[in-house]
Amino acid sequence: MTTHNANNERIKRRYFAYLKEAKRHSEPTMDAVAKALDRFEIDTKHRDFKKFHSEQAIAFKRHLAEQRNQQTGEKLSKTTLHATLANVKNFFHWLAGQPGYKSRLQYSDADYFNLSDKDRRIAMARREPSGPTLEQVKHLIAKMPIDSEIERRNRALIAFTLLTGARDSAIASMKLKHVDLLAGCVNQDARGVHAARWRQPPS
Repeated sequence: MTTHNANNERIKRRYFAYLKEAKRHSEPTMDAVAKALDRFEIDTKHRDFKKFHSEQAIAFKRHLAEQRNQQTGEKLSKTTLHATLANVKNFFHWLAGQPGYKSRLQYSDADYFNLSDKDRRIAMARREPSGPTLEQVKHLIAKMPIDSEIERRNRALIAFTLLTGARDSAIASMKLKHVDLLAGCVNQDARGVHAARWRQPPS
């Protein structure tokens, strides 16, 4: 059974370099792109991208819609479908302009990866994230043990998170210099703190 296509691997490396250096995408974003392309290649049995046909995109959408989440056993959410298909679509749109592929692909070929308008609206719908109330967090802090240094550290981290509203990744990358005790504030300097924007996670 074919597990890879040498031509595909070479052009994907060029695409990943483009995403990293030209588009300045993060590693997690590029990992998501790589996973989406891998799903598509498995579905097409690693057929050469130069032999792409719209029927492959249609079949891939149909197959993806039947896939189930390995943890929950439920079908993939519209958000996951949209993100996966968008990553593959963007790749083929880029591919249509590359030497060796221009004569074989059209930019419009990438449009076959679009979801229906209804599914796209569902996928793009904003959902307010749920979380504990202020009183619940304060109750948690009051009940946390403080007998050891580690326990006191854990309690301080929860309190710090409550006071600043910072993300986990930002807090994990903060240093003492980012805390201004005199001003009573925390500086999320993007030069040293991972203060990325929040994104709706796929379910």
